[in-house]
Amino acid sequence: MTDIEFDLLDQLYFVQTFAELGRELQLPEQELTDLLLSMVEKEWVKVMDKQTDEEIVDKDTWIKNSSAFFYLATKKGLLAHNTL
Repeated sequence: MTDIEFDLLDQLYFVQTFAELGRELQLPEQELTDLLLSMVEKEWVKVMDKQTDEEIVDKDTWIKNSSAFFYLATKKGLLAHNTL
């Protein structure tokens, strides 16, 4: 796990918006989107719809407008975070 992945998971113990993550991690939008995509592919982070609180599993849906969703660490992500 890289330092930035660790820092991201550290922020995702509770649901966070894209904007909050960008502010906390001080990452440009595209870098944060790429990082989140990588973390979703590792099953360490899940993407949630702001309106319905349902998980978004189709990556094309959220990549087009990544700032419109909430993010949360998965159990797998939290275990990876806590075993370092």
